[in-house]
Amino acid sequence: MTGQVRGEPVRGAHMDDNAAIRINVGGFKKRLQSDTLSRFPETRLARLLHCQSKESILELCDDYDDTEKEFYFDRNPALFPYVLNFYNTGRLHVMAELCIFSFSQEIEYWGINEFFIDSCCSSAYHCRKMDQDRDDWEDRSDEGSTTSSFDELLEFYNDATKFDKQMLGSARRRMWLILDNPGYSVASRIISTLSILVVLGSIATMCMNSMSEFSLLDSEGQPTEDPRFETVEHFGIGWFTLELVARFAVAPDLLHFFEHPLNLIDLVSILPFYLTLLINLVAESSPTLANLGRVAQVLRLMRIFRILKLARHSTGLRSLGATLRNSYKEVGLLLLYLAVGVSFFSVMAYTVEKEDSEDLSTIPACWWWATVSMTTVGYGDVVPVSVAGKLTASACILAGILVVVLPITLIFNKFSLFYKRQKQLEIAMRSCDFDEEIKEVPSVNLRNYYAHKVKSLMASLSNMSRSSPSEHSLNESIH
Repeated sequence: MTGQVRGEPVRGAHMDDNAAIRINVGGFKKRLQSDTLSRFPETRLARLLHCQSKESILELCDDYDDTEKEFYFDRNPALFPYVLNFYNTGRLHVMAELCIFSFSQEIEYWGINEFFIDSCCSSAYHCRKMDQDRDDWEDRSDEGSTTSSFDELLEFYNDATKFDKQMLGSARRRMWLILDNPGYSVASRIISTLSILVVLGSIATMCMNSMSEFSLLDSEGQPTEDPRFETVEHFGIGWFTLELVARFAVAPDLLHFFEHPLNLIDLVSILPFYLTLLINLVAESSPTLANLGRVAQVLRLMRIFRILKLARHSTGLRSLGATLRNSYKEVGLLLLYLAVGVSFFSVMAYTVEKEDSEDLSTIPACWWWATVSMTTVGYGDVVPVSVAGKLTASACILAGILVVVLPITLIFNKFSLFYKRQKQLEIAMRSCDFDEEIKEVPSVNLRNYYAHKVKSLMASLSNMSRSSPSEHSLNESIH
C-alpha cells in the first residue's frame, strides 16, 4: 500500500468519538466505530486513535493508506472476528481450530489480556495450554530418545560391518549376535536362559552356604564349604569364564571390548574367584602372609556382583542403569532435600528431647533418627517421648514424604522413557538380517519419522476441534 512520506503529519488520524476507521486484516476489511474501540484503550486498535504521525501509526500496524484512511495488518484473518466480538461484547472466546499458542500470540499482538476470556472457554483454554506444555516436553524427550536410539542402532550396524573385513567374519558375526543379543534367535534364547539359571544358582548357593543348617566343619573344627555348593560354584565360574572368553573372541573390536559396562560386569563377576585362588596359593607357600586369607574372605563376598549379570538379559535392569546414569541431577536434588530436612529436624528433636530421651541427647544421634523418619523407614529403635518430640516427628515424616515424592516422579518419568527406547531398540536389532555381507551402513530416514510425528499432531488437533459456543455471536460480528 502507498501512503504519505514518513515524518509528515497525518490529517485525520486523531479520530472523533463518533468517527469510524477502516481496518484491513489479511484481506478481511471492516469499519469500526471509534467509541467502540475506546472502551478498551490498552488494545492495539484503540491506540491507533491517538496517533498523530505516520511513524506512530506504522509502529502499530504494518501499513497505512492515507488516501483510503485504511490501516493494514498482516495477521490471521480467520481469528479477527474473535477480536471484533471482543470489542462488541467485552468477552473473548477461544478459536478451537487454532493452535493454543498461536491463539495466545495473536491476542497478545492485539493487546487483549487473557483474563478477558469468557468463562465458557477459560477452563478449556488453560487446560489445553498446560496439556500442550506437557506434550511439548514429551515430544522433546521422545526426540532425544529417538536420536539416541538411532545412534545406538547405527553403532550396532557399524560393529556388524567390521566382520566383513575379518577372517571367518560371517561365522564370527553370527556367534556375536547369538552371545550379545538375547532373543535374537532360538540359540541365543537357550544360552540366555542357561546363563540366568547359572547366575541364580550361584547366588542361591552363596546364600545357603551362610546358613548354619548347611555349614560343615573340618577335622580341626574349622568351618568348611559344602562340597555340593563348591561343585555348583566351580561350574558357575567355568560357565562365566567360557562366556566371557567366547564374547571376547568374537568381539568386533577387541581393543574396546571392556569399555562396555556389561563386559566389565562379566569380568568383575569372575575376578574374585581367581584372585582368591592366587591369594590362597601365596598364603600356603609363605606362612608370613597368612593374613591374606582375610582378603580372600572379602573377595568371596564380591560374588554378589554376579546378580548384575542379569542386566544383559533384562530390559528393565538396563533401563534402570540408564535412568540412574542420566538422573544425577534429580538424585542430587533428592539428597540435597534430605540433607536439609535431616539437619533441620535433628536440631529440632535435640532441642525438645535432650532432657527426656537419652537416645536423642546429641545432634549426631538425632541425625540417624531424622534420616530414618524422613525416608519413612521407621525402625523404631529411637523414638521421641515428649509431646513436642512427637509433633516434631510427625512434621518430619510428612516433610519426608513430600521431599522423596517430588524428585522420584521425575526419575520415574525418565525410567519410562528409557524403557520404551530400549524395547524399540531391541525390536530393531532382532529384525536385522545379516545372512549376506553388508555393503554399507544402512541409513535411517529421519524425515519419514518426523513426518509421521507431524501427521499425528495434526490428527490430534483435528480431533480437538469443536464447535465454539460463541459462533453465533461471531457471525453477527462479521456481518
